Amino acid sequence: MRKFQVASEDEIKNAETTDVYFTRTREILEKEGLSDLHVTAEITTGSLPKNWEWGILAGVEEAAHLLEGVPVDVHSFPEGTLFHSSDVEGVREPVMVLEGRYLDFCLYETPLLGLVCQASGIATMAARVRKAAGKKTLLSFGIRRAHPALAPMIDRSCYIGGFDDVSSIVGAKLLGKDPAGTMPHSLIIAMGDQVKAWKSFNKHIPKKVPRIALVDTYYDEKTESILAAEALGKDLFGVRLDTPSSRRGNFSEIVREVRWELDSRGFDHVKIFLSGGLNDETVAQLSLAGVDGFGVGTSVSNAPSIDFALDIVEADGKPVAKRGKLGGRKMVWRCDECLREKITGLTVDAPQCPNCGGPMGKLLAPFLSKGRLSKTLPSPDQIREKVLGQLKRLSTP
Repeated sequence: MRKFQVASEDEIKNAETTDVYFTRTREILEKEGLSDLHVTAEITTGSLPKNWEWGILAGVEEAAHLLEGVPVDVHSFPEGTLFHSSDVEGVREPVMVLEGRYLDFCLYETPLLGLVCQASGIATMAARVRKAAGKKTLLSFGIRRAHPALAPMIDRSCYIGGFDDVSSIVGAKLLGKDPAGTMPHSLIIAMGDQVKAWKSFNKHIPKKVPRIALVDTYYDEKTESILAAEALGKDLFGVRLDTPSSRRGNFSEIVREVRWELDSRGFDHVKIFLSGGLNDETVAQLSLAGVDGFGVGTSVSNAPSIDFALDIVEADGKPVAKRGKLGGRKMVWRCDECLREKITGLTVDAPQCPNCGGPMGKLLAPFLSKGRLSKTLPSPDQIREKVLGQLKRLSTP
């Protein structure tokens, strides 16, 4: 009996997580003598969730492992690319293009879309939170709101989206980082006294772990912050306010009070961190109150998936497309200064940016050639730096 309701790596790789109608399609095409039908298929989205202006493409590394060994050619936006659902003229942007015998890759449509849809949604929300937070510290707290099998994907997507640290042990391990976190309310409740809990944390936990005291368990946040500062003194790195919604009121004012009381007592070195029900909008508001960092959970781990679809646009060299889609092979060009894209036919020369008149470069790059990787995949750190660089050049939220 399967103990956890998750597919194994082998089941994913063997396309056992596909929709059954693709196995039926493959059977029909084989029996009708269409096994050698050569197609071009592209992954696009008609819109982005919540009226987002832009998205961050993620899940590309897993897509590479899924399609590796499958005799298909793939061009893709690099992972971490900021994209729009459509170009400057309203044409849907293909973020990934597959070419080859349809029977060779048709069973992979379902898992391929699943990999890029969910990871891209999480990375996009993470990037939006990062842009809202500016240079303030961001910690991924969202794994408890999702199936534990997804913890590595959630933490990786948050990290490449711009977060500084992740909380899960396995997620941090796969990123080559140390997991980060503070303390739970259960520690304080189990010990029966917040001061004892803070002092025990300081006594037993390795010194490399920042001492961040949770200060909303029993008393007012201002009172507990002062108690923590007096109890740990110079050892206290920060306080975390996880104030419940029933007590929150004007959260910005609570933060300002805590900051004032700490500073007035000589504890200006103590940083203030917030967690609980935060998203890109609330982080933007609270950043102005003097917060030093945020632990963000549900809004990133439960971010809406980006509704990508895969459609055949060329068959045996002829343009084809379902209603609502544009047939034929395409190229996506982007101005790296304006971060805007333009779609053209595959053989059209490089256009000029319609906004600034500058040069535009190809965004779809060789990814797999007959199932073999065209180049080494970038590290999470490299992807994260790419995302942060694009966010700095982005003018819209």
